[in-house]
Amino acid sequence: MATEGNELWDVVVVGAGPAGASAARVAAEAGGRVLLLERAAVPRYKTCGGGLIGCSQTHLPEGLGVAVHDEIEAVTFGLGGRRQRTLASDGPLRCKMVFRDDLDAALTRVAAEAGAVVRDRTTVVGIEDHHDVVTLRTGSGDVVRTRALVGADGSASRVGRHVGVQCEQVDLALEVEVPVDRGTAAGWRGRMLLEWGPLPGSFGWVFPKGDVCTAGVVAARGQGEATRDYMRDFLDRHGLAHLTPLHDTGHLTRCRRPDSPLARHRTLVAGDAAGLCDPWSREGISFALRSGTWAGEAAVRVAKAEHEPDLARARDQYVAAVRSTLEVEMRASRRIMDVFTWRPGVLHTALTAVPPVWRRVDAYLTGSTTIPAVLGTPAARAALRAIDLFR
Repeated sequence: MATEGNELWDVVVVGAGPAGASAARVAAEAGGRVLLLERAAVPRYKTCGGGLIGCSQTHLPEGLGVAVHDEIEAVTFGLGGRRQRTLASDGPLRCKMVFRDDLDAALTRVAAEAGAVVRDRTTVVGIEDHHDVVTLRTGSGDVVRTRALVGADGSASRVGRHVGVQCEQVDLALEVEVPVDRGTAAGWRGRMLLEWGPLPGSFGWVFPKGDVCTAGVVAARGQGEATRDYMRDFLDRHGLAHLTPLHDTGHLTRCRRPDSPLARHRTLVAGDAAGLCDPWSREGISFALRSGTWAGEAAVRVAKAEHEPDLARARDQYVAAVRSTLEVEMRASRRIMDVFTWRPGVLHTALTAVPPVWRRVDAYLTGSTTIPAVLGTPAARAALRAIDLFR
């Protein structure tokens, strides 16, 4: 039965992934009356490799309690099934392998413990801006009113469309989770695979998780059949094609245009809903955790704003935080993606044959540096200038 919403929330968050759960937790910890809406039943499966790089680990709440199924001690790089080389990882925070449904459920549980009210199986179908509130209409006809809205509802975000988010890069990721026998599991333990693929900007991965391997490929949208062919070949070459998947899914990843909005009136967007994703690696969890935290903090300020200057200041603080960090990282990663798309062999050779390059990339994976810092070294700047001359 449809109900008219008389209750006014301080903050409503749409989407219970890493961005949304983080926003809800932070807003609730700040004393806000917070409602977290999720269209699926929690826990829910999400297509995602489930690798927590060092940056992600540092932005998780303390005592999260999510199960870690492997820690990466080495990375095997390959180029189209050839020229494989395995390199040891030696950073402060080794990449940890988790299942996304476990991670999202744990983050949602922590948000609830902080005081957020969680309603899953609730789909938002309409959004309306009013002077001092945002009104949401759900699929069941209910009306929800809030002083501040955070959209964290994934790459196909309804809230993102409301704000006007536009993306400059859209990719198709295909993924399977397959059970493996004891011998296969032992062969992958502590080691992940990254293999540069046959399509421009494409790559495949295998992430070990105990008695399960997560494997997939990603390539630019618009070449679906070629991407599926790549997936079949990739699984076959790595001995996973004959296994019956526990999950066999796909989704689109999106990277925002730099001039695309992050806020509108009393609404903010975070994570995939804002198009915050690494253009080269397509890693999004670290972007979601950080932007979600900042959005939760800003949403409390938005909720308290009675006058337009205060409201604009709260929005602008969030936008400035994202643009001064996450968009800078995306811009740097785009430079790597340009080289990778043009000449993947050049990148592969640099990673596998020039030890300082691997050490810097490993430092990024394990949390002691950033992509902009990697590209900011004199050697990296000189290499990029030389590459530009020959393109």
